[in-house]
Amino acid sequence: MTDPRYIQETLFDELGFRMSFAAEKIVFQGQGDLQSLVLFENKRFGRMLMLDGATQVTTADEFIYSEMMSHVPILVHGRAKEVLIIGGGDCLIAEEVLKHKGVERCVQVEIDKAVLDFSKEYFLEWNRPFFEDQRIESVIADGMHYVADPANHGRFDVIIVDSTDPQGPGAVLFSREFYEGARKCLRQGGVMVTQNGVPFFQPDELLGTLGIWRSLFADPYAYVAAIPTYVGGHMTMGFATDDKALRAVPLETLGKRFDEAKLETRYYTPEVHKAAFALPRFIRDLVAKALG
Repeated sequence: MTDPRYIQETLFDELGFRMSFAAEKIVFQGQGDLQSLVLFENKRFGRMLMLDGATQVTTADEFIYSEMMSHVPILVHGRAKEVLIIGGGDCLIAEEVLKHKGVERCVQVEIDKAVLDFSKEYFLEWNRPFFEDQRIESVIADGMHYVADPANHGRFDVIIVDSTDPQGPGAVLFSREFYEGARKCLRQGGVMVTQNGVPFFQPDELLGTLGIWRSLFADPYAYVAAIPTYVGGHMTMGFATDDKALRAVPLETLGKRFDEAKLETRYYTPEVHKAAFALPRFIRDLVAKALG
C-alpha cells in the first residue's frame, strides 16, 4: 500500500520545526484571489484547510474554536442584536452566531471571495445556516476598509475578528489602525474578541494586541481554549470592552442566558466560560507585561 502524502504546515519555520499531516485524499489545491489553499482529508482531523501553509480549520475540532469565539462575547454581552465578523471565510463562526435567536443581523466581511466560494462548495455540511439564514449579510471587502468607513461606526454589539496569523492579508488586522476603527464600530457596552495565537510559540501576537488595546479600551484582557490542531498548548482569544462589568458577569447569569438560548454545544459551558479567563501564570504574565 502506498504511503499517504504528507502536507507540511510551515507556520513555525522560524522556530525550527514543521508539522506534517497525512493526506488520505487531496480534495482541492490551488490559488485563491490572495492566498494559496489546500484542502485534504486526514484520518484523525477530518477535512483540513490550510492557507499559505498554516492550518485554519479542521472538521474534527473546529467546534472548540468556533464556540469559544462566538458564545463567550454574545453571552457575556447578554443582549447582542448585531454582530460583525471580520474574516471567518469558512463561515463556521457565523454558524455558531446564528444559533442565538436574539441576533437580528450578522455581517461577515471576508477579503477573499475564493475562500467563501470554496467554503460553500466543500464545507456546506457544517456551515449551511450561513448561506440560508436571512440575517446574514456577506461582504467581500478588506476588513480594514470596512471598520474605517464612518457608515459602519456605532453599529455593532459584538465584533469577532477571525483572522489568520499576522502575515499576508491578515497582518493589518493586528494593527493599531484596525483596532481603532473596530472600536468605533462598537456600540456602547460592546465587546470585541480576536484570535491571538498560541502564546507558548507566538507571544508577540498577544503582546502586540493588548499593548495597543490598553489605550483604546477600559478592559483589555484575554481568555484561553485548548484546541488540538493549534499545537503548543492553550490558544488565546483577546477580549476588549469598555464595560468592566462584562468580564465579571456571574456564573449564574451566564447559566441562565445559556439555558434561555437553548444552545447545543460540545465544548462551551458557562463553567468553561468563567474558567477560560483564569489564565496560566506565563500567559497572565504576558498580559501584565502588555498592559504595563
